[in-house]
Amino acid sequence: MAHPPPRGRVIAALYVETGGVYYGLDNVEPWDEKSDARLYDGPHPVVAHPPCARWCQLAPVNQARWGTRIGDDGGTFYAALKAVRKWGGVLEHPAYTLAWKQYGLPRPRRGQWMRSLDDPGWVTEISQSAYGHLARKRTWLYLIGEPFPLNWRDPAGAKVVGAGIRTGQAAGRGRLTPEEALGTPLAFRDELLELAATGVRREAT
Repeated sequence: MAHPPPRGRVIAALYVETGGVYYGLDNVEPWDEKSDARLYDGPHPVVAHPPCARWCQLAPVNQARWGTRIGDDGGTFYAALKAVRKWGGVLEHPAYTLAWKQYGLPRPRRGQWMRSLDDPGWVTEISQSAYGHLARKRTWLYLIGEPFPLNWRDPAGAKVVGAGIRTGQAAGRGRLTPEEALGTPLAFRDELLELAATGVRREAT
């Protein structure tokens, strides 16, 4: 059964899988690749999942090997950040993403929300394994809204994403399929919707 987001607010879910976990929910407006979430212009707060392939820890290797330039994502991360800053909500990206430094975002810490004096957003790090993902999948969050405590546990997970970069415990574990790696646990989806529902609209910067 579909349930509305907390507080009854409509939430726009940007850069999500067609027919995925954000579809079929009351008061959730999903924007998949075909919809082109770069064009989103309100008025609802957002949950943003911009593509990460050009920003991940392997991006420099891929650039050297295949010529795929770091940050060449078609403007998706910038558009997602702009939408969160204007309409409120939350953006998620893999931990250690190169996009964070590129756009001058505060570096997160696990176990707390924090912010800097020169940025309006709150940041933190979580592990999606705490929400049921098969891999640890450490993730950074950027929030324009009202932060609340999250599940900051760091379970190892039964599998690893790719080679298990930065997990330190990849040995003896299976690797996720690309589909499994991209999946969003329902509990994590619900947490992101809860965060987005606290979103505060402000002028984009």
